[in-house]
Amino acid sequence: MGRGNTPAPLSFGRSCPPSPSPLPSAMSAAALIQAARALSRAVSTLRFGPPVAHVYNPLDYAWAPHEAWLRRYGEGRKRIVFVGMNPGPFGMMQTGVPFGEVAAVRDWMGVQGPVRRPADEHPKRPIEGFACRRSEVSGKRLWGWAAARFGSAPAFFEHCFVLNYCPLVFLEASGRNFTPEKLPAAELRPLQDACDAHLRTAIGTLQPDWAIGVGGYAMKRIQAALGVDASVRIDQILHPSPASPAANRGWAPQVDARLEQLGVLAN
Repeated sequence: MGRGNTPAPLSFGRSCPPSPSPLPSAMSAAALIQAARALSRAVSTLRFGPPVAHVYNPLDYAWAPHEAWLRRYGEGRKRIVFVGMNPGPFGMMQTGVPFGEVAAVRDWMGVQGPVRRPADEHPKRPIEGFACRRSEVSGKRLWGWAAARFGSAPAFFEHCFVLNYCPLVFLEASGRNFTPEKLPAAELRPLQDACDAHLRTAIGTLQPDWAIGVGGYAMKRIQAALGVDASVRIDQILHPSPASPAANRGWAPQVDARLEQLGVLAN
């Protein structure tokens, strides 16, 4: 995943004043790892009824690559944190990394690790880990944009980070994906409580100027979790899902235009 023809330089126009007393680099990675473990424990106790038939927690069975990714790239303060909704079937569900398209994680980020099979595996949604040959389109678009814009993974992660709001994958009996916002209130509320707490911890650790939702749902959850916090600016970019007609009409240029409009990146 190489650099594009005309990558734009990084800029932080209209950025907020520096946050006080950022954590030392190694401590920030350790704090993210601790927070992810706590989130995994919290969501593993939750139960979900029909139409949800299978629940995958990649923070459990794909913990090894997730931890390696946090340890390698979670160090230091970040200026921008992008927040997605929950894992995709051929991305984080396989690799443990948000939007974790296999080639992007293995070849561009240099992260790999053993991935176990979940106990409640759906036969139509097997976990193959880094042997998965299916491409996660959303992840290919997001990390392809990062590679074109920043060049190397270390250059991207020096300034940016990516989280998923919810770590769980919900599958119906047919194997079809079931998105978390469709859960009944009694099931959704405790899930959001756990995910909100994790997001607050992660944002407090990374101390970004910007928290950018990848899609409208993620932005709403950022707003709900953080509340009114003048030290973090909240906005959104278009989700790269192939199910979005708008995203299929040149996702990367639209993201560039939005971030430049916000003053996050230079033209």
